[in-house]
Amino acid sequence: MIDPADLKHCEDSIRTGSYSFHAASKLLPARVRDPALALYAFCRLTDDAVDLTHDKSAAVLMLGERLDLIYRGQPRNAPCDRAFAAVVDEFEMPRTLPEALLEGMAWDAMGRRYETLSGVYAYSARVAAAVGVMMAVLMRVRDPHALARACDLGVAMQLTNIARDVGEDAAEGRFYLPLQWMAEIGLDVDEFLARPQPSPSIRRLTQKLLSDANRLYFRSEPGVAELPFACRPGIFAARHIYAAIGREVRRADYDNITRRAYTSKGQKLGWLIWSAAQAMAVTVMPRSAVLYGKPLPECAYLVDATATRRPSDNPWGEGRAGEIIAILAQLEARERARRGATLEQYRREAI
Repeated sequence: MIDPADLKHCEDSIRTGSYSFHAASKLLPARVRDPALALYAFCRLTDDAVDLTHDKSAAVLMLGERLDLIYRGQPRNAPCDRAFAAVVDEFEMPRTLPEALLEGMAWDAMGRRYETLSGVYAYSARVAAAVGVMMAVLMRVRDPHALARACDLGVAMQLTNIARDVGEDAAEGRFYLPLQWMAEIGLDVDEFLARPQPSPSIRRLTQKLLSDANRLYFRSEPGVAELPFACRPGIFAARHIYAAIGREVRRADYDNITRRAYTSKGQKLGWLIWSAAQAMAVTVMPRSAVLYGKPLPECAYLVDATATRRPSDNPWGEGRAGEIIAILAQLEARERARRGATLEQYRREAI
């Protein structure tokens, strides 16, 4: 059990450090919300420890030592460490998952850049999809198909973060867009970092990244239906609130250099209400074939480390099934985008 004082410390750190997650967590049942707060507080600690220090390599190594103490049952005498140690013990959290997060932090510390979109996926798998799989573990869900879709959601959220923060990252000398994309449009990364501007080319790349994020958001939704009923509204809310950030970037004509996209309290409230209704709706809907799609290759090791079954236990088999699932995913995404546009128009008129 998490000590109540440690839990309060975790909640306070999330309230000020992650508005979107704090809002979405309100819809989670207490049995999941409390360990989730401990999980996110530890994740926030790792993120801040690397971002807010000049000696990033030392910070990552220190976090590795803290994680090792947690898994030895001897956490450092700090609220986040003690709370996360309680979570690791109660839920038998696979060590691969928080270690993946630390690996992503190490990549940040090294200033790694990513040649292709697959490289960005690999980074996102570590800093975001691993957290999504840990959340599934907190819900006692270890089905490989549900975990694969949790990875989709985590990667989609991270792509949204990258698209929103291009300007802020550039100010810190960081760059996460695929280098291959930059080469294709003839932009030099170092020149851009020296003088970041919301040029038409950067706007197009931002649009391209957000389009891919939206594809993964839609692909993730069948996995939410596999979660315990009481958990679905909170995860749907996280999905919609983060996707809405991407829409705010679009409304700013993809200017992510001079502006930072955010969602208002009213928008968050609207998505919380919609998410509760969507959680009810999926209860009576048949399973989508998209559920059984393979995990992103960059995320497969997270699923393998956590699942009670192997992803190869796919009832849809191999060969053409993957192509069919991809087509179904595109069709479903197109239809949901159409319905989402109608809903967004309704919400703008209502708020």
